Amino acid sequence: MVRIGIVAGEASGDMLGAGLLNELVKKNKDVSIEGIGGERLARAGMKILFPMERLSVMGITEVLGRYFELRNIRDKLRDHFIKHPPDIFIGIDAPDFNLWLEKELRNAGIKTVHYVSPSVWAWREYRVKKIRKSVDLILNLFPFESAIYNKYDVPNRYVGHPLADKLPSEPDIREARTELNIPLDMTVVALLPGSRLTEIKKIAEPLLKAAAISQSENNNLYYVSGLVDKKSLDNFQEIKNRVAPDLNIDMHIGKTQRVMEAADIIMLASGTATLEAMLYKKPMIVAYRLSWVTHVIVKLLAKIPYAALPNILAGKRLVPECLQSNCTPEILSSELNKLLKSDEQVEQMKIEFSVLSEQLKMNADLQAANAILEIIEGDKFD
Repeated sequence: MVRIGIVAGEASGDMLGAGLLNELVKKNKDVSIEGIGGERLARAGMKILFPMERLSVMGITEVLGRYFELRNIRDKLRDHFIKHPPDIFIGIDAPDFNLWLEKELRNAGIKTVHYVSPSVWAWREYRVKKIRKSVDLILNLFPFESAIYNKYDVPNRYVGHPLADKLPSEPDIREARTELNIPLDMTVVALLPGSRLTEIKKIAEPLLKAAAISQSENNNLYYVSGLVDKKSLDNFQEIKNRVAPDLNIDMHIGKTQRVMEAADIIMLASGTATLEAMLYKKPMIVAYRLSWVTHVIVKLLAKIPYAALPNILAGKRLVPECLQSNCTPEILSSELNKLLKSDEQVEQMKIEFSVLSEQLKMNADLQAANAILEIIEGDKFD
């Protein structure tokens, strides 16, 4: 039997882990998996040791508020895996949590892989030295990431992004709108405030207020939102009732990708969702707010001028970024109105998104599974 330990810290990591496990099980039916994950990993056969939502926290001050709880979970996982060593441990994203755990396990003789490169190309490049001590292999989702690991002699592989393999090249807008009961003859704007409650609390208000402003100026707009679970929807609904009570907006749980597919334009939190929107070829406006302490630290250490993944991949500003003090209802509404009035800008976005999407199609789940099996079997990497 092959024993595998996994820690995924949020919804995107849960998706990546489930795809990886499904490919591993195809190659070896006798697999035992345990760790931290969500519903997808549980359905793929993983025994859940701690609920994933306890790790889903963003920002330096936000993490500090939960430091002792997170440390307790991490220490218990270390002790568990050292006492019951897996053949390999895979940390999926969540670098501040996983890299420490990976180093401890690797020092105890357990092979470790980190899936999803931390953003060392964006800020805190010095973390590469810590990564080199923590992992036997790092799996990269984006083509530009290998250069920095090669520079520091860290074993790595570019596997592509699973979402690029899974999402349709051309979205079926009519089918998505029919499923969600959305009018076919209106301009649909999706509001996606993020998957973490900490994000929703910071970003929902400016998104909803911006929507209310634009709706008052254009009666052909139809708003829709996708939330990951009922708790997120309840939080979003409470904020909506408080700041934009007259705004008409349909809300759906667990159908975020379908909401994206149905939309003409998306206003969303920075993160993995911007990649999904790009793969769906959807014009977007990116919003984000961090605590002021986190923001100042990020600004001091940042190496690149962009936050949204489409802009980072393109190396230029393809989509508007409304961050921190620019994440206001007025600015967001203004950017939305620009897209509504500029067919040329919308079409150019879609063309560039198509080019970037093709670069990420590598059959990532299979590539990652093969790399994991080679590590287990003791093969060396170039």
